[in-house]
Amino acid sequence: QVQLVESGGGSVQAGGSLRLSCAASGSFVSISSMGWYRQAPGKERELVARIFNADSTNYADSVKGRFTISRDNAKNTGYLQMSSLKPEDTAVYYCHIRAVPLSIRYATDFWGQGTQVTVSS
Repeated sequence: QVQLVESGGGSVQAGGSLRLSCAASGSFVSISSMGWYRQAPGKERELVARIFNADSTNYADSVKGRFTISRDNAKNTGYLQMSSLKPEDTAVYYCHIRAVPLSIRYATDFWGQGTQVTVSS
């Protein structure tokens, strides 16, 4: 059974930093991408950052230069380093992977439960 466990959310003042982690448990043929999405109250969920095999990345324009996504393939863990945080970064952050689990052998999307990030001015 695949499970994503997120950690690292919390409250911080504007200009501060947080590091989110997402550990994927289960057995996989492959994990093609790991990413972070966020959803603020009253808004739709949006992509924050994503990292693919060969470590190519893409970021939302609003976080470029402030956030860095990375992954540790040996640990099936992804990270989102967030710096220079702004109040508008306040949201629930969700981890996402697109993976082929060993049990079903076709690409599937998996989501974490979400972690709250609150940035105060």
